Amino acid sequence: MNRTLPALLIGASLLTFVGVPAAVAGPIPVAHPASAGLQSVVPPGGARASVARLAAPRLQPVPQAARAAAAAQPLPQMPGTKPKPRMHDGAGPELVPGIPLHRPFQRQQELQRLPDRALPPNIPHGTSPGHLPQGPEPKRPTGPVRHIELVPRSEVQHDPSAAPRCSRSTGPAQQAVEDYLELEADGQQSAGDCRAIQEFQQENSIEPATGFAGPVTGALVRLLQAQKDPNHDEQCPNRNERVVCVDLNRQIVWVQQDGEVLFQPVAMRSGRPAMETRTGTYRIYWKNKNHTSSLYHTPMPFAQFFDGGEALHGVYDDIYAGSGSHGCINLAWADAQKLWGMLQKNDIVHVWGRKTGV
Repeated sequence: MNRTLPALLIGASLLTFVGVPAAVAGPIPVAHPASAGLQSVVPPGGARASVARLAAPRLQPVPQAARAAAAAQPLPQMPGTKPKPRMHDGAGPELVPGIPLHRPFQRQQELQRLPDRALPPNIPHGTSPGHLPQGPEPKRPTGPVRHIELVPRSEVQHDPSAAPRCSRSTGPAQQAVEDYLELEADGQQSAGDCRAIQEFQQENSIEPATGFAGPVTGALVRLLQAQKDPNHDEQCPNRNERVVCVDLNRQIVWVQQDGEVLFQPVAMRSGRPAMETRTGTYRIYWKNKNHTSSLYHTPMPFAQFFDGGEALHGVYDDIYAGSGSHGCINLAWADAQKLWGMLQKNDIVHVWGRKTGV
C-alpha cells in the first residue's frame, strides 16, 4: 500500500494535466496558435499516453489586388438602412492644400522645436506693464491673403489658370454647409450641392472653388452663423465692462459688454496640438503694437498679452492655414488692428472650449 499510493497520486496528477480520453469526454474545440502542438507524455511505469500533434494549416498570402478590391466593397448594412458615404474628417493626411504652396509660413513654424510659451514676454527695461509703447506702425500685409481650402490629394489644382472642376467628394463640413445654404442637408455631395458650394466659395475668396466642403469652408460657415447671436449659449460672461470672448470650439472672437456686442465675431486661430491655448478668465496686462516674439522671433503686430506669453495678435498668413498657433490667439491683421484700438489694459479675456483635434 505504501508503494502504490505515490504511484496513484502521480497518475492522478498526470490525468489532470493530460485530460481524459476523447472517447469519454467528447470533443472540445480548442484554438491553438499556428506554432503550438501537443507532444507525447510518458507517465511513470512505461504507460505511454499518445496525444496527436496538432498541425496548423498553412495560410496562403492574399494578393494585394484582392485586398484592395475587398476594402472598396461597402460594409453589410442592416435591412432598411442607407449606406453612408465615405467622408473625410478634415484632420487626416488625405486632405492637403488645394493649391500647392511653396514652403508655407505655418509649415516652417510647425517644424521648429518650440520653447515654453507660458513665459511672459521680454518687457523693455524701465517699462511698466501698464505702459503702452506705441513705436512704429506694424508692417502691413503686402497683398490680399488667400484662403486655401484643404481637399483630397487627387483634387489638388496644379494649374492655377485652369477652371476648377466640380468635386464629387463629400467633405467634413458637408452637412453644415448644406444646412447654411438651405440645401437638402443629407450630408452627401451631389451635382447641385457642388454648384451651390462653388458659388459660395467664389463669393468668399476660397480657393480652389471646387465645391468641396472642406474645413476652411466649414469654418467660414460657423463664423457667419455666429454673427446674429454669438453668445446664444451664454458661455461668455456678461459684465458691465468689456469682455473679449474667445470661443475655442468655433474658433471665433468677439467683444461684448452688458449683453451688447461691441465687436462682431471674427475668425481666429488658437494653439496647435501639444500647445493648446489655456482656458480661463484673464486680464490684458501689457500691450505692444509692433511686438516681436522673444521666444519664436516672429512678428506679433498689435500684441495684447493676457496670460504669460499668450496674446491676441495679428498674423500675415491665412488665418485658416496650419494646425494652429504656439498658444496665442491669432487674428487677421486688420481684425487685430481694430481690436488694438478698442481694448485697454485690464480688459477681461475669457477663453473656453476645445479646438477640434487638440
